[in-house]
Amino acid sequence: MRGLALNPCLVLILALWGFCASADENKPNGSSASLAPSTRIECSLKRKPGEPFDPPSTSAIPQTDAFVAGEHFKEDIAPTAPVKISWLGATFVRRFAVKVETADDASLQAYLLKNPSNAAEIIGELGTRGESKLTDIWCLLKLQANGESGALQTNSTPNIFFVRDGAGDLAVIDALWGGAGWEIGASPVGSQQAWTRGTRIFSR
Repeated sequence: MRGLALNPCLVLILALWGFCASADENKPNGSSASLAPSTRIECSLKRKPGEPFDPPSTSAIPQTDAFVAGEHFKEDIAPTAPVKISWLGATFVRRFAVKVETADDASLQAYLLKNPSNAAEIIGELGTRGESKLTDIWCLLKLQANGESGALQTNSTPNIFFVRDGAGDLAVIDALWGGAGWEIGASPVGSQQAWTRGTRIFSR
């Protein structure tokens, strides 16, 4: 009889355990992104190719060069284009064309997305180190201006960055090599769009 009397308690414990497990799986801040760290890239808009990164002779010089996004990110696939860009999304133009940043050296960490995840999940896993700048994107694009191999993927798989727009709001910028040039778009961080497995993420 004692064994039978314990059954209601056992049922209650199992029910509570199941509820807690379900709650953990559905936490809004729970991360399912599973980012795999890849290479670290040193990039500079101020140095010439082959010059050491942040040389001692110039590292103390204030970085005051202004980078005006609208003067660099332009649709242009001519042979003389500094970066071949075949498409700029309307959201990117609206949110980022007016932004001005300071050009500086960047040390960027690349990650590979192992599971389909939305922007909020990825940011949740990256934490405070997740943000980049437009100058970081431009610096990498300059190294692969015509779709050459490099840190950015050119196999129709997206490269994404988390950057603050002209109003200071965080957004996702994606860069994809489309064959004739780079295709660059932007979307809200709150979007439920799932980035595919294999997407490459860059952060500072």
